[in-house]
Amino acid sequence: MFYSIGKAYYASLVDATEKNLEAHLYSLISEVDFTERGIIMPSSILTPELNNLNSDTYAMIYRDDVPIWHSESAVNVNFVPQYIEPKAGAADFRRVVYNNTAYWQLSLTVILNNIDQSEQARFILLKRNDALLRLMDGFKQTLVDWMFIMGIAIAGLMAIGFIWSARPLQRLDKEIKAIESGDIQEIKGLYPVELQTIKADLNLLLESQQRQKERYRASLSDLAHALKTPLAVLKSSPLANDADAQEQLDRINVMIEHQLKRAATGASDTWKKQTPIKPVIDSILSAMSKVYRDKDIIFNCQVSDKDYFLGDKTDLMELLGNLIDNACKACRSQVSINVSQAKTLSISICDDGPGIKPDKRESLLQRGTRLDTYESGHGVGMAIVSDLVKSYHGLLTISQSQRLGGAKFILEFNYHEKK
Repeated sequence: MFYSIGKAYYASLVDATEKNLEAHLYSLISEVDFTERGIIMPSSILTPELNNLNSDTYAMIYRDDVPIWHSESAVNVNFVPQYIEPKAGAADFRRVVYNNTAYWQLSLTVILNNIDQSEQARFILLKRNDALLRLMDGFKQTLVDWMFIMGIAIAGLMAIGFIWSARPLQRLDKEIKAIESGDIQEIKGLYPVELQTIKADLNLLLESQQRQKERYRASLSDLAHALKTPLAVLKSSPLANDADAQEQLDRINVMIEHQLKRAATGASDTWKKQTPIKPVIDSILSAMSKVYRDKDIIFNCQVSDKDYFLGDKTDLMELLGNLIDNACKACRSQVSINVSQAKTLSISICDDGPGIKPDKRESLLQRGTRLDTYESGHGVGMAIVSDLVKSYHGLLTISQSQRLGGAKFILEFNYHEKK
């Protein structure tokens, strides 16, 4: 735009220069006095530019190749203009260079006559190109200033337009976050036509997922009841009197409950809810203090109201319930729970019990291992805990507590990488 406007303005300056020189030319012709002694010009002509010694405009009159008059402004001109023979009755206007200086030249040959005689005279007018360039430089500076102001104004308007047009997306983002946090169940806001389809598709996805989840859990519940009935019959049959058969029936029952709990978890949900951790831990500790009243356990819990678990509340209860219950069974008198959350959610559960031997820590989490072969309290429900952690793309590590001396379980969930 800057280049195009500059070229257009320079072209208009050249056109204005041509018209200005034409006006000077006709003014000179009108002032010529043709007598018997030849062509006579007044000492001071009407055009001010031609009377000024410091002017950038010059005028000359030639008869044949002999100069017969020049303006006051052309006193210091030390070159002879080149005459270009124009078409009959037309003036010639062009850019010329004399002594390495550019000029715009207008030339015209006219026939002056009176009653007695006629004579041919050649008029040449010159204007320095520097004058046009000075005007052009001033125009460019003004153009730069105004384009800078226009650029700021346009950028401001675009920013306002972008912010205004992005408001529906911001509202949609807030509603999606509200769904993730469990505050609302569907998107209800009013949106432009362009977002109506997305809104409808998201609500359809949420509704479909909720129905599927309910049907899935209902089917699992029916399956659980259907399996428990034949198991109860088998346990009451004569076969149950056999120790090996009773052991296998108990193992089948544990495995069925394990797999049903694993399948019924909400960890695979597309929309994960932000579940506050502190109320869940408070509820579990309240139950544990009643169950293990005889041990008089001292619970040391460090958790903030702002800490949250990105998942289903039932799954969090399953995770923490199993780990805290195991800690309560294994401890002597102390259980410590510490929750920290920055980029990674970390939950550590420690006790002052005998701990878990290093060679048994890995096998404790393996699927299919008999859970009743470890020290008292550890191992119950650990396969479920391990599967839940994996389904949430978390990490479960087992070590020894340096402070309490017993087992230390650490759950880690990196929500920063998922986002």
